[in-house]
Amino acid sequence: MKKFNSFRNRQNGFEDLGSGTAEAAKTKKSWWKVPVTILVILVIAIFIFNSTYQIREQEQAVLITLGQAKAVTDPGLHFKVPFIQQVRKVNTTIQGFSLGYDVDSNSSETDDSLMITSDYNFVNVDFFVEYRFSDPVKAVYASKDPVLILRNISQSCIRTVIGSYPVDDVLTTGKNEIQAAIKEMILERLSEQDIGIQLVNITIQDSEPPTSEVMEAFKAVETAKQGKETALNNANKYRNEQLPLAQAQADGIIKDAEAQKTERINEATAQVARFNAMYEEYIKNPAVTKQRMFYETMEEVLPDLKVVIESPNGNTQTFYPLESFTGTTTGSSTENSTSETAQ
Repeated sequence: MKKFNSFRNRQNGFEDLGSGTAEAAKTKKSWWKVPVTILVILVIAIFIFNSTYQIREQEQAVLITLGQAKAVTDPGLHFKVPFIQQVRKVNTTIQGFSLGYDVDSNSSETDDSLMITSDYNFVNVDFFVEYRFSDPVKAVYASKDPVLILRNISQSCIRTVIGSYPVDDVLTTGKNEIQAAIKEMILERLSEQDIGIQLVNITIQDSEPPTSEVMEAFKAVETAKQGKETALNNANKYRNEQLPLAQAQADGIIKDAEAQKTERINEATAQVARFNAMYEEYIKNPAVTKQRMFYETMEEVLPDLKVVIESPNGNTQTFYPLESFTGTTTGSSTENSTSETAQ
């Protein structure tokens, strides 16, 4: 009986052991489902996130498909094949860098700014270069670092151009011409390289001699030149003010002369007409006309002269002044008169 009970206990123990093992296997099987599910979700998320890309307004993209590059210029959301297509974005806004001046430390970089001019003088010149990427595919594939290439080309062109100008032009009046020459040379070099980068502008930020004494001397020269330009501007202003006034006075004088000319011509024309009228009367009766002209002349010489003629019967008649040929009185009566008696 004891053996039988012992056997029953062993059998129950084996049954308990079997049921525990089954539960453990079932638990182990359900435990593996969680990481598999997480892995599947991660793979799906990776595929979703790798199948789209966003292009902003100031960007362009290069879509690479099995080594073949294609430019994507339209902004917005785009799709690609994950792990097969790759995207590299390029900023197409205007960017820039300085040469000869460190913006971060606000200090001059002597190695880049110190240059020699055509008259063998040293000068510190700082430049700022503005550029943009014109071709994203070439910007990505044509060179490893197109900005570095542009920097090296700019430094070479700057030193070449600065070396062909005297120090006075570099420090004062020749800056615009120097900038234009440098820009033209850089554009030519970039056209030869064809690396997808475009020069927008290059400007001289500052130019000064390397020592303080020379700097003060050049500042004095610049001040004198500015004073000269101010004096010239003032002189031109005075000239522009005086020229219209003088021109107006000259026009007034010319108009007065023309008026006097017209008046004299009209007067001479009237005198000619009067003389012709007198001549016609003279031809008709020369003696009377001659005598009348005599009296008119006497009237001009002696304006107070008055001639009275007395007839034999005692009647008097004013003989002078006479009526002129034009119908106006040529003389006026006065207090003192000369009388002649005709017998």
